[in-house]
Amino acid sequence: MASKSEEDLKQKLTDLQKQLGKKQSFETAVSSIKTLLLESYPSASPSLRKLFFAVISRVSTILKTRYTAPGFWIAGRDLFIDAECLMSAPVEKDHLRSYISQAKQHLHELENQLEGPELAAATSNRGYLFEGHLTVDPEPPQPDWLIQTNLMTALAASLTRPVSSEGQQEDPSTSDVTNNLMQQLVESLDNTIPMIFEDGTGGPRAVPPASKEVVANLPVLDITEENITKIDKDSECAICKENFVVGDKMQELPCKHKFHPQCLKPWLDETNSCPTCRHELRTDDHAYETRKEREKEDEEERKGAANAVRGGEYMYV
Repeated sequence: MASKSEEDLKQKLTDLQKQLGKKQSFETAVSSIKTLLLESYPSASPSLRKLFFAVISRVSTILKTRYTAPGFWIAGRDLFIDAECLMSAPVEKDHLRSYISQAKQHLHELENQLEGPELAAATSNRGYLFEGHLTVDPEPPQPDWLIQTNLMTALAASLTRPVSSEGQQEDPSTSDVTNNLMQQLVESLDNTIPMIFEDGTGGPRAVPPASKEVVANLPVLDITEENITKIDKDSECAICKENFVVGDKMQELPCKHKFHPQCLKPWLDETNSCPTCRHELRTDDHAYETRKEREKEDEEERKGAANAVRGGEYMYV
């Protein structure tokens, strides 16, 4: 007998399948199906796995009979690829390989038909759900950390699947799913780990030193009998661990933490971060600053998109 959570999941899949027939909700429904697939398929019962395959097959059917826009086919292709990695039944894998091939062929033909601005306009016309609204720009690629998090979540679900009274898993194909997920995670980590090293030296990627201009403009305060009362009597420089006393100087970082200037300068030269809260100061390395800002924006956009998609899913529970 299926658990209530599994029955709820089946109902959610059924509702998402209905949304596939509406052009304005197709891509959002496919994205939600993909999320449920990664989270739930490894530990799903045989009947739930069959429903997943049926819903995914429905995506292929609707694409072939109703839609030609590249955004729809890209969403479908990505879903088919993930499903093919998870599903191990030979018949299902054959069908999924066929779906992937058809999607790639359709996109290739479309690319040949369109040129220049027409192709750019067609391929960019696939917004994604962000803060409850469909954006104009395409969804940014998932960052490595999110891909690895999804893989680890799916792998954990597969490894913790309940066993039968004989001590064997209910579905032999579960081991194949686990192996596929493990391989994908290893490949993802293989691609990511080299990026945390710099110049092949084997050392961690260093943060460039703080901008000399920024450090020079940090406010310095003389501690006098008058202002010592505004400082906590137990306040200390977090670098040298000495309490501030009358006659000392304090230098304040943008995060409002204060240190002895003679302690702070060598610390910033080596680490460029607040010893208390790890706040980084601006550097003179343009490439580093650009990359850091881009990573911050990508993470904020991904979180907003994920929250919006989850909010849309809850509407159908």
